[in-house]
Amino acid sequence: MTHTNMNYSLLNVGKIIAGPGSLSAIGEMPAAYGAQNVLIITDQGVWTAGLIEKPKSHLESAGVSVTVIHETPPEPTVEQVKAIFRQAQSLEAQMVIGIGGGSAMDTAKLISVLLTNDVSLEQLLGKAPIPNRGLPTVMVPTTAGTGSEATPNAIVLVPEQELKVGIVNDKLVPDCVILDPLMTLNLPPAVTASTGMDALAHAIECYTSKKANPFSDTFALKAVGLISKSLRRAYREGQNIEARHDMLLGALFGGMCIATSSTTAVHALAYPLGGKYRIPHGLSNAILLPHIMQFNLDATEDRFRDIAVAMGLDVSGFTTRQAAVKMIDHLYALNGELKIPSGLTTLGVAEADLDALVEAASKVTRLLDNNPKTLTKSDMRAIYRRLL
Repeated sequence: MTHTNMNYSLLNVGKIIAGPGSLSAIGEMPAAYGAQNVLIITDQGVWTAGLIEKPKSHLESAGVSVTVIHETPPEPTVEQVKAIFRQAQSLEAQMVIGIGGGSAMDTAKLISVLLTNDVSLEQLLGKAPIPNRGLPTVMVPTTAGTGSEATPNAIVLVPEQELKVGIVNDKLVPDCVILDPLMTLNLPPAVTASTGMDALAHAIECYTSKKANPFSDTFALKAVGLISKSLRRAYREGQNIEARHDMLLGALFGGMCIATSSTTAVHALAYPLGGKYRIPHGLSNAILLPHIMQFNLDATEDRFRDIAVAMGLDVSGFTTRQAAVKMIDHLYALNGELKIPSGLTTLGVAEADLDALVEAASKVTRLLDNNPKTLTKSDMRAIYRRLL
């Protein structure tokens, strides 16, 4: 793949603090941005797990006033994000901190710009511009998956379309990210698996996307290497700090890939599964990943070989095609090892739903256009069909 036929750019987080115990730096953040009142947005799972106590205490020790909204649901709808925004409006927050997985971080990013702009969430979904910078944002991921902490994207569920829709705007890129593996130690194995495969999907899709470029290539191969080395260990040994640290880095690099390249058909076909069945985003991507890569094989064999090498697979003496096939086989095997369902039937998807799924997926042209191989509606139907 040549990169000479296009311009490319990298939009990056203002500051990234990483390593075990790095959460202690959160107390210094508000002063750095002139903030006294801080709003933490999180979800019920993180709240119940007690993961907000430490950051809240670090902030309060620094003399900062802290309010917590912990009602962010998994895969939030337009109305649910608006309800959180209404709560936030009366708080006079000067900084928004997102602590959690992609849903909490995406919601925090949206609240930060809604508070400083006279624009509605519906207008943002309709690609309205965001004139003003949002409130300063700090993201603390508690899963190693979405990479939302590094992207200009926020995903919202639009129930009437039975689709998840991405809002993409440079002003959504966070100001600061804290990657503390200690915040992810108690992540259940099933969530470690699906979020880890989500991060791997970001790297593989962005590396094979039509928007791939030297920035995304660098981050993608590094992410593939870190995740391949660490995901199984993080899944089997949840308290393994090194594995958890590598997974957070891999997820961050996956997010940085999205910030300069783009995901492709895996995410396009996953959005209706989240929109219609509320299947968690990472799980949809994990299930679809090997099948879409199999479909893409003849369009991007050389890049699949690079990925096989980055995964640490022994492909010496292999032809490019053989190495590419080995990479795809490895994805199927990895899903099996991580107990990712091999199909969609157990998740409630039925044959009668195929037309609606294909119709919804075909509308996600923002991502389908970047896939290395064109998918017709019958291609999409065949892929969904194979998963029943």
